[in-house]
Amino acid sequence: MMGIAVRPLTGGEIAAALDDLATLRITVFAAFPYLYDGDAAYEAEYLSEYAAAPDAVLVAAFDGAKIVGAATAAPMMHQKAEFRAPFEAKGIDTARLFYFGESVLLPEYRGAGIGHAFFDHREAQAVRCGANAACFAAVVRGEEHPARPEGYTPLDGFWAKRGYAVVPGLTTELAWKEHGDEAEKVNVMQYWMRQW
Repeated sequence: MMGIAVRPLTGGEIAAALDDLATLRITVFAAFPYLYDGDAAYEAEYLSEYAAAPDAVLVAAFDGAKIVGAATAAPMMHQKAEFRAPFEAKGIDTARLFYFGESVLLPEYRGAGIGHAFFDHREAQAVRCGANAACFAAVVRGEEHPARPEGYTPLDGFWAKRGYAVVPGLTTELAWKEHGDEAEKVNVMQYWMRQW
């Protein structure tokens, strides 16, 4: 896409971009499949923890000075225990594993290769940090979900082309408040992984 620059941010650059990332997360994750009713206080806490992780990277897509998309990655060993536990239970060495967090992009910028650039930069950071595999978690939603838009296409095919595959039985649970709900509900997150 003409005029869009995608580049990794590290250190202090990450801290400076966290407000933009929080806004993007709330905006993009409001849609199916996450249906996230964003909470600014939670975002501030979650993202400050992320930014403090050694070797974390935030890849940002810029339209001029405006951040229109972002993707994060950090070593799995620096993630919360509930993220690490499913791997450790299967004997997977989290010291050599990178965790890819959110990948959020405003709808009008999709389909132009930015998602591939996000993966390229995050995988490069993982390799630089000595990882031999990368993973991410995606929410599990059935085809019968009442909020599923007509014609919705999940990103499974895109992820498979990047070399990622579902790891059977490797899931975790996260709770968040969905639009229209009074309280948080627990959602199952399925892990995908690629080794190299």
